[in-house]
Amino acid sequence: MKTAVKKAALIAASAEANAPAELPEAVGVMEQHIAARFPGSDASIVGRAYRVADDAHRGQRRASGEPYIVHPLAVAQILDELGLDPGAIAAALLHDVVEDTSIDTAQVEALFGKEVARLVAGVTKISAIEAREKAAAEAESLRRMLLASVDDLRVILIKLADRLHNMQTLDALKPDKRERMARETLEIYAPLANRLGIWQLKSAFEDLVLRELEPEIYRQIVEELSGRREAHELYLERAIATLDARLRESGIVADIKSRTKHTYSIYRKMRRKDLPAEQIYDVLALRVLVDELPQCYLTLGIVHAMWQPMVGEFDDFIAKRKANLYQSLHTTVLGPDNRPLEVQIRTHEMNELAEFGVAAHWKYKENTRHSADFQEKIATLRRLLESHDADAADAEAFVENLKTDVFSDQVYIFTPRGDVIELPAGSTPVDFAYQIHTEVGHRCRGAMVDNRMVALDTPLSTGQTVSIITARGAGGPSRDWLNPALGYVNSNRARAKIKQWFRRQARSDAIREGREVLERQLRKLGLTRLRLDEVPKLFGQERLDEFLAAVGRHDIPTEQIVSRLLEQEAEAGGQGEREARAKRRAKPPTGTAPRPAASEAEGVTMRGADGVHTRVARCCTPLPGEQVIGYVTRGKGVTLHRSSCSNIHRLLDREPDRFIRVNWQQTDQQAYPVELRIVAYDRSGLVRDISDVISLRNVRISSLSAGTNPSDGTAIVTVIVELSSHEHLSGLIDKLQTVDNVIQVRRPTG
Repeated sequence: MKTAVKKAALIAASAEANAPAELPEAVGVMEQHIAARFPGSDASIVGRAYRVADDAHRGQRRASGEPYIVHPLAVAQILDELGLDPGAIAAALLHDVVEDTSIDTAQVEALFGKEVARLVAGVTKISAIEAREKAAAEAESLRRMLLASVDDLRVILIKLADRLHNMQTLDALKPDKRERMARETLEIYAPLANRLGIWQLKSAFEDLVLRELEPEIYRQIVEELSGRREAHELYLERAIATLDARLRESGIVADIKSRTKHTYSIYRKMRRKDLPAEQIYDVLALRVLVDELPQCYLTLGIVHAMWQPMVGEFDDFIAKRKANLYQSLHTTVLGPDNRPLEVQIRTHEMNELAEFGVAAHWKYKENTRHSADFQEKIATLRRLLESHDADAADAEAFVENLKTDVFSDQVYIFTPRGDVIELPAGSTPVDFAYQIHTEVGHRCRGAMVDNRMVALDTPLSTGQTVSIITARGAGGPSRDWLNPALGYVNSNRARAKIKQWFRRQARSDAIREGREVLERQLRKLGLTRLRLDEVPKLFGQERLDEFLAAVGRHDIPTEQIVSRLLEQEAEAGGQGEREARAKRRAKPPTGTAPRPAASEAEGVTMRGADGVHTRVARCCTPLPGEQVIGYVTRGKGVTLHRSSCSNIHRLLDREPDRFIRVNWQQTDQQAYPVELRIVAYDRSGLVRDISDVISLRNVRISSLSAGTNPSDGTAIVTVIVELSSHEHLSGLIDKLQTVDNVIQVRRPTG
């Protein structure tokens, strides 16, 4: 390191000696911006980095013939416009010195510190990855490897700015190289900018690519827009004035900007609708920026009241924000003169995030004008640091918590053929095997990682090459793989496939057992002429395998099968058999009672939703006086559930916003169906005694069914009664529990 320090001193001295007396104006402007954005920071690092880069690249020229220093200076200016910190801008000026000059990383560290050296080394590493992977890897794989292989996302931002300037200066290159660079930009760098949420760079990339790959179409669009520019400006000024006046009448102060869709966006619409440029009319747009989120929706209502919305042209990216945290309301309306006009509505903070994406972390780190909500969104996108100090630890913690945008907590593994497989961090060879193919996972018996045998519970790391050893005719996965304590599986896909395999095995066993039971009963009753696939229809089922599985699992008791088969035989027989069937039907039927029908609920009040149609849920059959919760359905009003309903607990996690507080008081006019299940030791007269108790309390019975379990001598009586309140129910349950041999009286919970 001492040698590197000495060489660095010589480099600095040489740069100082060879540098012009004054730095370029652009460097001074960047230093002023840094001083304003990061008070107390060392803005002079930019000037020092420029001098070293200028001296190191002295004599080197770009393909255009201009001095090479023009390129790193332009890259630094792009990052300055994005609002990055002094370390990143210094690294941008130095980003090619390690790769293209005699200066090494140690010397950069000696001159500018570890942070800048790490950024420069990261850009150099990406260049090496690109050179190695371009030929073999697909664009998506290369994008993932780029994101997964950097130590600081500022490295990606420097690389994006580097590519942007190269695209801006394509004309000096040969045609084949221009085309290759343009396609690579469209496939790799524009999607990277999009995933990092930097709309400015994404749009610039796409327009530059279109100019290179489709110059004639690009020219047509630009000329078409240019020809309409004056008319567009007048139209948008009128639309802005009209909307601004209406918003102010409603007490909303907004910043309204006019904008024309960028060239590539218009090109995509031309391709999608197969129209020429002159027939693409909805190229005009307004962007409305407000202070608070509720004002977004108020503004949307005002826009739709002023101008007719176009069907199918509305997107709510606030309620359902994009993966890169982009948030905005998008609507297309028939604006003044019935011309299509796109209106984007968002808060100022949403706009900052949309424009600068991940770069907003550095742009506004020291700026207190942004609310905690904005900072929280930045944190969600990038696991932002609690500290606001711009030091090296900041970047290290940033990367440790983020691991790059939407690829957070992921590892990227190579197959032997060079394909890249994305897995959750902590994944093992078993996870990898199931990601390749379900059958590879089922037959996995060993693994090689970088040509070395490893245990199947070995955690994998980004960049490793994994091959799976499979066994022909293997019995399937091991149950140990589902044991979290053993660490064999970490991905949801692998876990689901393993569980599915075991369920399939259990289902196959149930179907086999059900078939044996059914065939045995058919032989016993002498009904061998009846086809197996006809039996499920007697029970209201269509699929034979589902019916056999239910029989094999004992969900349908054997006695119920026998009873239904005998009924069917009686219907096909003579009068004597029909009389026998009538006698059997006079007895309480076996099987499962139908679920109670949904009925309207009376006496319900809901905060902010009085008068809304309400009905009782069939799954848990609540009653007035119980703790209930309302579920707002799509187009069918509110359904009332008991608070203990298991269905509600599942929905609460998925759709919490669709629940409403409900107060349900008893009324004298309405009774509601309630399902009761009575478990008792089986005896003669049990059903009669239960019916008598219910009838003596003046309770109407909608349906009653019973089934027995010979293995333990119990019977289950399922009855649907009509009751008016929870108190009425409690009294009935108390009486039913006094019936001889009754073990339990309960209600289904969903």
